[in-house]
Amino acid sequence: MDRERLRDGIILGAAVLAPLAAAAGLLPWRTSLALTTVALLLTTVTVLVAALGNRVAGALAALSAAAWFDFFFTPPYLSFAITSALDVQTAVLMLIVGVVVAQLAARARRFEIIAITDAGYLSLINQISELSRLVHSPAVVVNHVKGDLVDLLQLGECRFERGSLLGHPPRLCRDGSVIAGARRWATNQPLRELEIELRAYGNGHYYGRFMMTPKYGSKPDGQARAMAVVLADMVGAALAATA
Repeated sequence: MDRERLRDGIILGAAVLAPLAAAAGLLPWRTSLALTTVALLLTTVTVLVAALGNRVAGALAALSAAAWFDFFFTPPYLSFAITSALDVQTAVLMLIVGVVVAQLAARARRFEIIAITDAGYLSLINQISELSRLVHSPAVVVNHVKGDLVDLLQLGECRFERGSLLGHPPRLCRDGSVIAGARRWATNQPLRELEIELRAYGNGHYYGRFMMTPKYGSKPDGQARAMAVVLADMVGAALAATA
C-alpha cells in the first residue's frame, strides 16, 4: 500500500477520534471547567491534527470537536440537542474558529516544509504563476517546469507523463526523501541514477508525473527538492484548471 495514502488514512482517523478522546478525557472536570475553556482545548486538538495532516483532516477535526463538545458538555448531556442559545453560539463559533485555524495551520505546515528563503526560488514561483495566468496552456507550463527541474535537481533527462500510474519507480516525496520499494533515501543522500517520478496533483486529483533521471553524483539539497514539489503542484493546478 502507498505509504502516503496509509498516512493520510491514519490522519483522517485521528481527525475523528482525537477530539472524541480529548472530550472524554475532560469529562471528570465537566462541572468545574468553563465551556469556553473546553472549547479552546478542543480547538487546540483540531489545530494539532491540521498541523500533522491537511485541510480536509483539519476541517473534519473541527466538525468532530464541535459535535463532541455539544454531546458531552452542553445540556441535555449525551445528546446532540442544544437548548441554550449561548451554548449554540459557543458551538458554532468553535466550529468556525476551528475550521479557519485548521486551514491556516495546514498552510503553515506546507510552507514550513517548503522553507523557501532563496530569492531565486521565489522569482521562479512568480514566473510559473505568471505563465499559467497568461498562456492558459498547461503544455507550456509543463515544458517550462521540465527545464526548471533539470536545473534544480541536476537531471540528465526529464519528461512528463499524463494518465494512469504505470510501474513502481522510485518516487520523490514531499519531505525531499525518495521512496524506492521498501527503502527510503534521505535528503542528505545523492539521487541514484535511476528514473524517479514526481507526481503532479491538482485539487486532490492525480494528473501526471515527471519522470526524472539524475546525473551521476547529483545531490540537490532539501530546499531544491521542496521547490521541485512546489513546481509539480503548480503544474497539477494548471492541469486541473483546464480539466
